[in-house]
Amino acid sequence: MKKQLLLILFIVQFSFAQSAFEKGNQLYQKENYTEAINQYESEIATGKHSAELYFNLGNCYYKLHKVAPAVYNYEKALQLNPNDEEIITNLDFARKMTIDDIKIVPKVGFSKLIQDFTSSYYYDTWAWIAVVLAFLFLVFFAGYYLSGTAFRKRVFFSGMFFIFLGIAISVSSGIYEKNRMASEKSAIIFAESVSVKGEPKATSPETILLHEGTKVTVLESIANWKKVQLSDESTGWIPEDAVKELN
Repeated sequence: MKKQLLLILFIVQFSFAQSAFEKGNQLYQKENYTEAINQYESEIATGKHSAELYFNLGNCYYKLHKVAPAVYNYEKALQLNPNDEEIITNLDFARKMTIDDIKIVPKVGFSKLIQDFTSSYYYDTWAWIAVVLAFLFLVFFAGYYLSGTAFRKRVFFSGMFFIFLGIAISVSSGIYEKNRMASEKSAIIFAESVSVKGEPKATSPETILLHEGTKVTVLESIANWKKVQLSDESTGWIPEDAVKELN
């Protein structure tokens, strides 16, 4: 009886989550962006995360000209679906609403090539690729085992080798991407404006003034301060309540 009750509660909760997302879409179509945001955020509160959900939420904030939340949610959507051209395009539009124009220092070297490759998919996607390849490996193994000729055995064995290599690459890429995202703590400035300090204290001289929507990397935290790095590789300290981390 207890298990049945838990199952019913789960189904009701799942149905509510589905209806919240669909209702958010309906409200968006009616241009009721504030209510749509409430529905989408209630969806996230249930533990559901998807590129489409964050993308729609970003669109709502963009329509309301709220820079930081728009950039933040587009960035979240891009993390889950790095190759989506629509997300990339809308994120570029949202970034154009930001005030700060900070030079981007391009990364070079072998590590950049690896990062470009692994970041082409979210780490969960890499895991699913590995699962599919593992299933395919079993199919080729069965073909190798059941083949009656030496030629077919060579074909299936060669296929097994390349599939195994693909599994190794997928697993390694997924682990690398997950560790990279965990260590590379990107964040978005949510304060309308914030002074970047040379030291983690209010009396420290200001080095630069940042505005909402600017993306930074969090390097470390001390008390109520966070040390951040900008895209031009300069660093400084800002109050922790001025920024919202993506991960």
